[in-house]
Amino acid sequence: MSQKPTNINTELARERNRAAAERTLMAWIRTCLSLISFGFGIDRIFYAIEKTSVGENIDPFHLSRIVGLAFISIGTGAMMLAALDHRRELKRILKEDYLYVPRTSLSFVVSVCLVLVGAFAFIGILIKANS
Repeated sequence: MSQKPTNINTELARERNRAAAERTLMAWIRTCLSLISFGFGIDRIFYAIEKTSVGENIDPFHLSRIVGLAFISIGTGAMMLAALDHRRELKRILKEDYLYVPRTSLSFVVSVCLVLVGAFAFIGILIKANS
């Protein structure tokens, strides 16, 4: 026989927090898969252009491989961090003395990484265009 909760409001609040954590993890999974797919797509498109007759007349753009791999790395790293954050959040929800603890936003970290990759790609394209 199941034990009746001591406070139904507390138990329902925990369930809402758990469900919110699940939705957050699913959103991160979608975001990370998009990043990985975008990185893979960049790499494959430039590889295909390089291998065609059109690509023989164009100076190969080697930065595309680095940018593609950077997107894949950011997506994979964010996926691992989101999974760890989700696990930690579920453990915190189970504690009886659940307290808010400020922490670094995973979204902020991913956005800074994407800004750095974008700046690197922009500078690389600018240097390539001027040479």
